[in-house]
Amino acid sequence: MDIHEYQAKKILSDFGVKIPTGGIVYSPENAENKAREIGGSKWVVKAQIHSGARGKAGGIIICNSPHEVALATEKLLGKKLVTNQTGEEGKIVNRIYIEEATDIKHELYLGLVFDRPSESIMVVASTEGGMSVEEISKDKPESIMRLKIDVAVGMRKFQARELAFGLGIETELISKATDTIRGCYRAFTDLDATMVEVNPLVISKQNEILALDCKMSFDNNALFRMNNIAELRDKSQENPNEVYASDRGMNYVSLNGNIGNIINGAGLAMASMDMIKLAGGEPANFLDVGGGATPEKIVKAFKLISMDTKVKVILVNIFAGINRCDWVAEGIVQALSKIEIKHPLVIRLAGTNVEKGNEILKKSNINYIEASTLEDAANKAVKALG
Repeated sequence: MDIHEYQAKKILSDFGVKIPTGGIVYSPENAENKAREIGGSKWVVKAQIHSGARGKAGGIIICNSPHEVALATEKLLGKKLVTNQTGEEGKIVNRIYIEEATDIKHELYLGLVFDRPSESIMVVASTEGGMSVEEISKDKPESIMRLKIDVAVGMRKFQARELAFGLGIETELISKATDTIRGCYRAFTDLDATMVEVNPLVISKQNEILALDCKMSFDNNALFRMNNIAELRDKSQENPNEVYASDRGMNYVSLNGNIGNIINGAGLAMASMDMIKLAGGEPANFLDVGGGATPEKIVKAFKLISMDTKVKVILVNIFAGINRCDWVAEGIVQALSKIEIKHPLVIRLAGTNVEKGNEILKKSNINYIEASTLEDAANKAVKALG
């Protein structure tokens, strides 16, 4: 789960990371008042969407008066921002963050992610902040430092100091930099985050170390024990199909192809997508309805697939172990009695009660293409595209 910049900043500030003074607004009038409340002579108006590269898309505006802040807010609210991370569909701006401008002396980069091969937390830092880490690794790879932190031990103070010295931070600021780095690490571990990125982490002309922009992502599977984090979710920034699926206990990822998949089990779903590719097709989604694929859940899965306008063929691939093929077949029949499916439907059932499941399908009035194996199902789905 991703959150907005202002939410991430509030979290980091609770862990001792210093941030510029700012506040969230929802209207030009609020924005002008907020600028006066913050004080100063220059402000930054930031569109809040779940994406980086907002500046290049016109989502960050520097203003010299409260009136300019109001005008900039009016310009951005309701605007669709298209960045290299949002894709062509872009994201709508529904909230604005007003922040005091910072006199920047130097920009740095700091990021924390999981390093699964080594089962550790990887800290990535660079003396070249203000640009994406991909650009940094391409243009100035020598500026990047990496440090693996043993999860069982945690980040020690000397490790944070080594990073601070490696970033070329002045001696009198090493203590502040160390506290900032360790604060980001504590936020990462204490809140079950999967990513913390501060870009840029700046040294101001007043010798303050500030998180000028930051992003945080969290482990969805841990949200049940992090209610305060779960409440930060902004569903308007997410794919509506993925929101529909997650709210109903299904694992769904939207893709760019035209063959929709309804499959039980993540491994079988991955294998099915691979087989579709080998057959010359493109999957439209990853959809795992889970081991307990009840008739009710199958109905919801069909409704979800029907919401995707890219889908031209539907492939149902079920291997029943804990599940039962007759349950799935009943769900398919129920779904097609409620939802009109205009596209070709390929069904492959295997496992527990497969004969009974196939019998239910054959006795129904639904129009479908029967497949016997995974390869057969993929080939028939691609062929059905015409």
